Amino acid sequence: MKARAFSYFRADTIDQALNAHARAGDDARFIAGGQSLVPALSLRLQAPRLLIDIAHIAELRGIRREGDTLRIGALTRHCEMLSEPLIAEFAPLLRAAAPFVAHPAIRNRGTFGGSVALADPASEFPAMTLALGAEIEIAGPSGNRRVKADDFFIDLFETALQPGELITAVHVPLFRSGQRFAFDELARRRGDYALVGCGMLASHTGDRIDDIRIAFFSVGNTPTRVKGAEAALTGFTIDAARIAAAQAALEDDLAPPESDEVPPAMRLHLARVLLGRLLGRLGEGA
Repeated sequence: MKARAFSYFRADTIDQALNAHARAGDDARFIAGGQSLVPALSLRLQAPRLLIDIAHIAELRGIRREGDTLRIGALTRHCEMLSEPLIAEFAPLLRAAAPFVAHPAIRNRGTFGGSVALADPASEFPAMTLALGAEIEIAGPSGNRRVKADDFFIDLFETALQPGELITAVHVPLFRSGQRFAFDELARRRGDYALVGCGMLASHTGDRIDDIRIAFFSVGNTPTRVKGAEAALTGFTIDAARIAAAQAALEDDLAPPESDEVPPAMRLHLARVLLGRLLGRLGEGA
């Protein structure tokens, strides 16, 4: 199949991109890396009249410290998560997740902002914004705003983005002394969509967990925080009993959808196994 005919506009500034979208209305799409949009165009799952190329907007690039956060520009490519020293130092959970994102060809083109905006429930980076307690910086016709990751993912491929808005950056709290993180996923083959994946970030005093955020992906219609499991761990030292309590809480935290590929009961079992593995790593000081 081939994409339907469309017009193309290359924007050099955010304002140009927003104005072009406003003129075209709902019949326009922003494109940067294009690793999800181009296949959708080819399959005619989407058929916009106008594509607005935002890949050359300098304002959307760059990674820098801003106070207590790391500002990651929306056009940051997946491969830069592996190579950028600021990511390794101040957002190591993103660095840990990056090698699991698809394959090198896709990581070389795909953008961090695009992944978060698409909100694929099986993708690594949207879930990691939840685990990190990040804020999404958004530009639109009504101005700029920020949305907490906890409020950004609404339903399957549905986010807090309004028509004509685009993500400009993601703000991640700086990784600090006393924190530990862990990430892993289970997939049939490396680079395939995960059967289940999980990332977590915990603040410790000694071996006691003061605060923990745990986010799963590939287990529901959105990236999912498991707040029951978090509550079962907060204030305690990780041991076999705490791990079992957190695993038991997943029954209420997660509701895997029916699937011909993986039955919900199997996906929930894999989530429990993965949670146990990652908490074991945290307990060892990962």
